[in-house]
Amino acid sequence: MLKILGAQIKEFKKASIVTPMFMIGEVIMEMIIPLLMASIIDDGVNAGNMQHIYMIGGLMLVAALLGLAFGVGGGVYGAKASSGFARNLRRAMYERIQTFSFANIDKFSTSGLVTRLTTDVTNVQNAYQMILRMCMRAPVSLIIAMVMSFLISPRLASVYLIAVLLLGCVLAVIVTNATKHFNQAFPKYDDLNESVQENVSAIRVVKAYVREDYENEKFKKASGNIYRIFCKAEGIVAWNSPVMNLTVYACIILISWMGAHMIVQDSLTTGNLMSLLTYCMTILMNLMMLSMIFVMITMSAASARRICEVLTEEPDLANPAEPVMEVADGSIRFEHVSFSYKKDADTPVLKDINLEIRSGETIGIIGGTGSAKSSLVNLISRLYDVTEGRLLVGGLDVRSYDMEVLRNQVAVVLQNNVLFSGTILENLRWGDLEASEEECRRACRLACADEFIQKMPQGYNTYIEQGGTNVSGGQKQRLCIARALLKKPKILILDDSTSAVDTATDARIRKAFAQEIPGTTKLIIAQRVSSVEQADRIIVMNEGEINGFGTHEELLASNEIYRDVYESQTNGNGDFDEKGGM
Repeated sequence: MLKILGAQIKEFKKASIVTPMFMIGEVIMEMIIPLLMASIIDDGVNAGNMQHIYMIGGLMLVAALLGLAFGVGGGVYGAKASSGFARNLRRAMYERIQTFSFANIDKFSTSGLVTRLTTDVTNVQNAYQMILRMCMRAPVSLIIAMVMSFLISPRLASVYLIAVLLLGCVLAVIVTNATKHFNQAFPKYDDLNESVQENVSAIRVVKAYVREDYENEKFKKASGNIYRIFCKAEGIVAWNSPVMNLTVYACIILISWMGAHMIVQDSLTTGNLMSLLTYCMTILMNLMMLSMIFVMITMSAASARRICEVLTEEPDLANPAEPVMEVADGSIRFEHVSFSYKKDADTPVLKDINLEIRSGETIGIIGGTGSAKSSLVNLISRLYDVTEGRLLVGGLDVRSYDMEVLRNQVAVVLQNNVLFSGTILENLRWGDLEASEEECRRACRLACADEFIQKMPQGYNTYIEQGGTNVSGGQKQRLCIARALLKKPKILILDDSTSAVDTATDARIRKAFAQEIPGTTKLIIAQRVSSVEQADRIIVMNEGEINGFGTHEELLASNEIYRDVYESQTNGNGDFDEKGGM
């Protein structure tokens, strides 16, 4: 884990090395000051030597200024190193997520990934800064103070040593018990983020069904779980302070009492006693600081493990050693293809699919909910790999292509598409960054989107709100179809992507496809038979298998499921999932 995280320090190694050096310099200056103070008292004040007081006072001022400079330097470089480390962690995680297949993403919830990129990275960042500054400062300061104390008076310094050992044991018990609760707390952030994410993204549905009270209670429960766990953890950690104060005051009283007797016996000077008391506070406060460092590291360890889970997750899909960089055409062939989302699944989602589609054909795909229509087309752009058999595009196995090349030639328009915040033109250019405005307009005309865009106040420069909330479902679908067309793909997949448009617009879109992009293979998933009856051929899916494949007329004559659905819909009695559906 340390090796994985350490690899992200990268260009901030210098700052990570300089920070502890500054902290050591600050500690040395702090340790010199009590000795100088003792010298002022013993050789200056008691002896009435003003010149000595001025000289040592000047040295104390220099030491204080140097300590300040070292402290500021440690703070600046520590912040730079920890912030840079956090930036690199977020970037590495985000880039790793971009390489994930759908199967990889399925292992992590959206809220879980958000928590890892935010809360978990922040915890690791704080711990890293603490390690660079305090984790170096506290032990060095403690050791030097202990050594200096033994040089002044071994007898009194032994009091510190006993106190440190006892306090160390108590703090170890506190940290160990608190750790268990901190490990439980951070996964609960996933539930909290999930509650917020669902509520905000579906706020219209929440208000439409008057479910605000239910959502408030759901959030209250998730937030309450974190509150209770942290209360337990912090309640245990809170013992740090009283135990520390008890130890400090006991040491001060004991040293003062023993030291007073030693001064009377002329075995210790007043200045040395003052130095010992200063070192006493230094030793015990640094021990407390170490305990807090252990707590911080313990808290961040759970976060670090969650970050490493993302960084070490290997994508299920990878490019071959020598990938093919060009897709010849839009032909598609399934050869005994079976597919399961989980390798150990008892029943495959797709079963022994054999299918051949010629380049430029328009293929309709219909089937009931859960018949694996979307699973079938997801394999074409290699969002998943087949479990058994082969899938060929352009005459070659999809696993032989560079994935970016393949996906650039396969455009997919989903039923629930996403528009991003920005202008209409900016959203359209997701399909082609270099597309001119005229090319964007042409794609919108093909998708029947130009007509409503022209009516908007700013036309193609109209701003789309996050998620496309300021356009209707049908308008969003047509914009997404236009965006896909700008890719100029060899294969276009419409996954029930005209469900929110009226039948007349649906027919116009299909007619435009036939006339304007005849060389593109078009796969149209639909629930309405009217959306696919003009296709060259139609696939009827049933429970992960091809139940029928042929033209509209052939299926009416030979396929009972298709015929029942057609008659059901033409008589106005339902869609594919009603009469005759699976």
